[in-house]
Amino acid sequence: MREGIAAKVGNGRPFDLSVALIFPIAFSFLLTFAGSRLFSHFAPGFYLLEIEPGLRVHHYTYGFFILAMAAYLALIHTGPRAKYLIALLTGFGLGLAFDEFGMWLKLKDDDLARWNYDGFNLIAGFFFLVLFARPGIKLLKRLWPF
Repeated sequence: MREGIAAKVGNGRPFDLSVALIFPIAFSFLLTFAGSRLFSHFAPGFYLLEIEPGLRVHHYTYGFFILAMAAYLALIHTGPRAKYLIALLTGFGLGLAFDEFGMWLKLKDDDLARWNYDGFNLIAGFFFLVLFARPGIKLLKRLWPF
């Protein structure tokens, strides 16, 4: 009754499955990364949780929690639609986490480093989006509507 996601992608090889799931990860990564960069640019003082003045939780921390949640969901759900939605959630978490990639490496946030790391992340995400668009869209057409 239920087809596995590997059967929906192509000839059933594991490589086809991984290639098809890179597209939703790259798509949601680019949307989240660009959206969080724009939001941080226009509202730099906005934080969801500020414990006391000067002590706040950055949005990349939420990205790590979302990645942990996606990993747990991937362990317990095996259906094709669930895998696709978990891939979207993974890209969302990666977009939030990689938004502060410059702070991971240098522990400071200056404009020159920000533009270099942001450009690298956007180009890498766009590269994966274009490279894996065909199998990802093929899978999306087979799984639609969710």
